[in-house]
Amino acid sequence: MQTSATIDAPKPKAAATPAAQQPTQPLRRYTTAGLMEDQREIEIEHAGRIYRLRITQLNKLILTA
Repeated sequence: MQTSATIDAPKPKAAATPAAQQPTQPLRRYTTAGLMEDQREIEIEHAGRIYRLRITQLNKLILTA
């Protein structure tokens, strides 16, 4: 008489995500029209540095330091 042995496959673990990466509220969304207004280039200050956000001729965004 043959008996079949069942082998429990390991259950996948849930991905551990640090609490700092889990947003507690929805992300804010800005449109380029609202952010840039009528300009093609603006300056953004971050951590004491000035960055330039520019809309190119091909309507792409470029951020430079």
